[in-house]
Amino acid sequence: MSGYHPILRPVVWVILLMVLGGVAVAQMESGDRGIPPIASEGLLDVGGIEVDVGGETAQEARLAGWRIAQREGFAKLWASNSGRPASQAPRLSDSTLDSLVSAIVVEEERIGPKRYIARLGVQFDRQRASQYVGLSGARRRSAPMLLVPVIATAGMEFSMERRNPWQAAWAQYRTAATPIDYIRLSGVGSDPLLVNAAAVRRKNARYWKSVADFYGANNILIAQVQLHHRYPGGPATGNFAAFYGLDREPLGSFTLTSEGEDGVPAMMNEGVERMNGLFAAAFRRGTIKADPNLIIQEAAPPPIEEVIFAEIPFQIQLVSPSAADYDAGVGMLRAIPGVTAVTETSLAIGGTSNLVITYRGTADGLRSAIGAAGWSAEYSGGALRVSRPGA
Repeated sequence: MSGYHPILRPVVWVILLMVLGGVAVAQMESGDRGIPPIASEGLLDVGGIEVDVGGETAQEARLAGWRIAQREGFAKLWASNSGRPASQAPRLSDSTLDSLVSAIVVEEERIGPKRYIARLGVQFDRQRASQYVGLSGARRRSAPMLLVPVIATAGMEFSMERRNPWQAAWAQYRTAATPIDYIRLSGVGSDPLLVNAAAVRRKNARYWKSVADFYGANNILIAQVQLHHRYPGGPATGNFAAFYGLDREPLGSFTLTSEGEDGVPAMMNEGVERMNGLFAAAFRRGTIKADPNLIIQEAAPPPIEEVIFAEIPFQIQLVSPSAADYDAGVGMLRAIPGVTAVTETSLAIGGTSNLVITYRGTADGLRSAIGAAGWSAEYSGGALRVSRPGA
């Protein structure tokens, strides 16, 4: 987050006026808001893999299911990074996949005597798997994007104002494999006041410029879902749509269904995966990028004032064992930046010659400059005694 900017003041006033007006009281008092996003930079995660496999024993069937999940998970991960079909993914041996996988996540499973039915997730170690899925080199990433998940259900529309399955799905989404640099909010503190369903429909560039700077974002992404239940607790349908920027440029939409209320979280997780695909595809096309209208330019630092010193005469005692030492000493003094004149007052080859130099600067600065030239300089009797090392 950048430092103080005058344009941040409107955000502060918005919060203050909302609190004083009573609009935000219910939001700020409620403890049922927000889920902190998980940190997943070290893992490459693939979920929602359906397996149905048999075996001689329950354990054998389960192991076979996990093997299938590893293979399909790797193919999906490779496809998401290459932009090519999963069917073209390299065929790695099970022993190689074992070395790449950090964990198998059981999302749902049913185990029979000789059959295993489950929905699984696979977590790959990023460092070991990168070279196999095309992440070994520098990866192109988007500018920081403020993600705003909006859900509409039962005649209400909200985002960070209250805890909901759509925000939870985005909070639990592992972002290590996506090219989008998401800024995901937890929904606590000032989040529901600054980023909510009503604010998303505002095209006030000044307001969003302040909000984007507050969160360190360069643009906004809107992930919207309309959730319809056929009847309470019954089958549900989710109409998902992805938007980009203040003008809500549409990027795509799709529909998912759930057989009941218990299946809504899984539907939301799948919706996050597919919507991330829409965002990633738009980024690769060059559609998603930083909005210069939402970036507050840092003020240029004040110019450094150049200090101009007066010309000051300095007495120099130059140790000159030989004519060569004398010439070298005079040449060294003339070459010092700030020295405008060198005047000889007495010459003593084999002894100490006296000179007067005119220098723009301080005595300490002159002494440091002589030392930097490889000569020694010591104060003696009000004069600067200069000698070549070893003289």
